[in-house]
Amino acid sequence: MKPTVFVFAIGLLAGLVEPARFVHAADAPDSILNVSYDVSRELFGQLNPVFIKQWRDKTKQTIDIKQSHGGSSSQARAVLEGLRADVVTFNQVVDVQVLHDKGNLIPADWQKRLGNNSSPFYSLPVFLVRKGNPKNIKDWDDLVRSDVQPVFPNPKTSGNGRYTYLAATAFALDKFAGDKVKAQDFVKKIIANVPVFDTGGRASTTTFAQRGIGDVLITFEAEAFSARRELGEDKFESVTPSQSLLAEFPVTVVDKVVEQRGSRALATAYLEFLYAPEAQDIIARNYYRVLDPTVAKKYAAHFPPVKLLSIDTLGGWDNIAKEYLAPGGVLDQVFAGR
Repeated sequence: MKPTVFVFAIGLLAGLVEPARFVHAADAPDSILNVSYDVSRELFGQLNPVFIKQWRDKTKQTIDIKQSHGGSSSQARAVLEGLRADVVTFNQVVDVQVLHDKGNLIPADWQKRLGNNSSPFYSLPVFLVRKGNPKNIKDWDDLVRSDVQPVFPNPKTSGNGRYTYLAATAFALDKFAGDKVKAQDFVKKIIANVPVFDTGGRASTTTFAQRGIGDVLITFEAEAFSARRELGEDKFESVTPSQSLLAEFPVTVVDKVVEQRGSRALATAYLEFLYAPEAQDIIARNYYRVLDPTVAKKYAAHFPPVKLLSIDTLGGWDNIAKEYLAPGGVLDQVFAGR
């Protein structure tokens, strides 16, 4: 089954925003802070210089893009507590939505401001195993086996870990024909098998790939490919399960901050750039799945076909927040049995 077809406004950035919309260069801020999720360091390390050059060519202003990385939910809390992000580039909708719900930092309709509900690319949880796949791990069923130790970050602090938890839940609900009790027991067994919970995805990659802990890392497809590229194709291989969960990567300007700093034009152009073909090409080279159809076709061989479920399978983010993630909800109940 092919992934959901997204509506994508390809014309968001024919060029950067016209200079007439900018504050005069002498008055405009010459930097913005992008607060992002844990495993996006390399991606934005490649994107930022391209945007900086384009901005300088267009406006004659030299700028700096500062970065902050950590578990997505932890980063959202930091912004709520005063970290002055001009933009956030997170890996789950709830971590952006909370900036409106608990901080009034962004408007309620933030998802309408950019294409594809303000999500310029996407990924999905997959498995990274040691070369030869010695435990023969093929699907979510294998993670409940007593001889398998899965590694993934804490779903309470990491969007990466949360998607893993939700993908396993969606698989179990499908396996048990919607029986929530059986699904919860299935996921509880997976959680019980995890030897250590790190706070973010990159730390879990280090735990598995460099410290040698666990039998399988469950992480975003992009992080799995990155680990293989950086640490050796001869040491690891990726396994795409029979089905997984669509992981969107939502972005937004943090209105309260950009209004105070006068950085709205720069921050907005930066996020619009993520939809441009040049940026989409960089994103695809880093093994994220992209929206631009030409770029997606160019890199199609990188991405195995997979049955990709929507978050709506679990009732959407509002229901997930209430049923699964709220204090005392299903996730807390699962951890209570660990």
